[in-house]
Amino acid sequence: MKHIRNFCIIAHIDHGKSTLADRLLQITGTVAERDMIEQTLDSMDLERERGITIKSHAIQMQYQRDGISYTLNLIDTPGHVDFSYEVSRSIAACEGALLVIDATQGIQAQTISNLYQALDHNLEIIPVMNKMDMESAMPDEVEDQIVDLIGCDRTDIIRASARTGEGIEEILAAIISRISPPKGDPEAPLQALVFDSVFNSYRGIIAYFRIMNGTIRKNELVKFISTGLEYNADEIGILRLNRIPKNELSAGNVGYIISGIKASSDVKVGDTITTVNNPSTQQIEGFNNVKPMVFAGIYPVDADDYEELRSSIEKLQLNDASLSFEPESSAALGFGFRCGFLGLLHMEIIQERLEREFDMDVITTVPNVSYKVITTKGELIEVHNPSGLPPVTLIEQIDEPYITAQIISKSEYQGNIMKLCIDKRGTLKNQVYLTSDRVEVTFELPLAEIVFDFYDKLKSISKGYASFDYHITSYRKADLVRLDILLNGEMVDALSTLIHRDNAYNFGRRMCEKLRELIPRQQFDIAIQAAIGAKVIARETVKALRKDVTAKCYGGDISRKRKLLEKQKKGKKRMRQVGNVEVPQSAFLAVLKLD
Repeated sequence: MKHIRNFCIIAHIDHGKSTLADRLLQITGTVAERDMIEQTLDSMDLERERGITIKSHAIQMQYQRDGISYTLNLIDTPGHVDFSYEVSRSIAACEGALLVIDATQGIQAQTISNLYQALDHNLEIIPVMNKMDMESAMPDEVEDQIVDLIGCDRTDIIRASARTGEGIEEILAAIISRISPPKGDPEAPLQALVFDSVFNSYRGIIAYFRIMNGTIRKNELVKFISTGLEYNADEIGILRLNRIPKNELSAGNVGYIISGIKASSDVKVGDTITTVNNPSTQQIEGFNNVKPMVFAGIYPVDADDYEELRSSIEKLQLNDASLSFEPESSAALGFGFRCGFLGLLHMEIIQERLEREFDMDVITTVPNVSYKVITTKGELIEVHNPSGLPPVTLIEQIDEPYITAQIISKSEYQGNIMKLCIDKRGTLKNQVYLTSDRVEVTFELPLAEIVFDFYDKLKSISKGYASFDYHITSYRKADLVRLDILLNGEMVDALSTLIHRDNAYNFGRRMCEKLRELIPRQQFDIAIQAAIGAKVIARETVKALRKDVTAKCYGGDISRKRKLLEKQKKGKKRMRQVGNVEVPQSAFLAVLKLD
């Protein structure tokens, strides 16, 4: 065990984590030169296209130093705020972390947030200043920021460039000398923490684990503590670029287990594996359940695909434990699922993965957050969906979630950022100058205001410099109303939103205008109305396509034409009663992009 080191890489998005992981794999000879591609660990097409890490990836490396062979287990992590749950899982399985900071940009919001998580788990932090080969690098300023942040010596900070390979040997030496080997007793009852899992259509579910205590052997009977289910360990092994089978793994190691599990509900991330012969009664602590921030409905385009969509979401949930879902039905869209996400990017990625990996055509409804409603009888109801709101007469008050947001940017953009936050009903809590031209502002904001387009707007007004991190703090009373969209007097529940009373009129007006452009014309007039309760606050009309029924009349008495027009009028009246209006998928998405 004293020759094992488990570590992860944490950093803000785009600070060079994946490139650094590539260099480590190259120098330790884990990946042959001919197999080397950029961002080796980012195995998903989506990750490569967008240049972001979505999943944390585990890989084992062997490194020779002073004649001793060390086993290094690296767990690479994402940097975007929407995937912070992946980071917390990686941190729970490690003893140390490389804190990577871009020498051209300095410390960003997500760096600080991930660092605090690592410190909470008592991880050894090794600060690495990356991108030293860039002309715009500011090593001395960034070094000051790092010393201020974690209080280390200047000599502890490693200057490196993942692109050129400078400083990589120093990083490997620091991992071996500074990070402590895993603690644990190989002779104790088995305790292995499940930190990830994937679905394989031939082998069933493959669970990735980190052994805290004990030893696991091939073909041994194992038990998952929280579900109480027992399985035979058909194959165990370690994770290189491919899976390498082993006969036994002991405390401190990271590996995988294949035991022919078919149902995705049988494996829970954060569960503990133990053996049936010598079981441990205790589960491993320190693993948080994820709280979804944003809720949206996902419905199959074809109602017959409902069961297939369910199994696709279950398989996806194995690989992404922060996704939660429950069945729901809608009058406009039929049967589907109410899904909880960590943010809008997370929602977009899930939708795209469903389409790419499982060939599912889905419609996603308007995202919203969860509210707490106190009724006149004093009951507390949690509402994830505007259509689940009780009638107005039964509502005493509605509480909405508030967040504390930390935004770090250059001071020249500070005025615009403050205006954006105040427009979103935010209150300024704190403002700190980190250096002469970098400022950190702390705002309290309603979560519902940042769900749609806050992150995009923040990036555009700060020319991409501002970084943003948030966490939910409390629920507070809010003056909210339910805005319904009616088509020909029929409510479309998938377009309903809960919105602050001050913004309702403006939002309803813009919604109606947008829908008028998107809904195709019919043989009859379509009235598009925005209403709060029984009061209509905005209306637009999609005019009818008019068929010229009098074209075949030439000359003769006017009563002939009138007779045909009357006949058409009756037909249109009947058509309006029975005709239904199809709402295209683009209309559901357009609501997100109203600005």
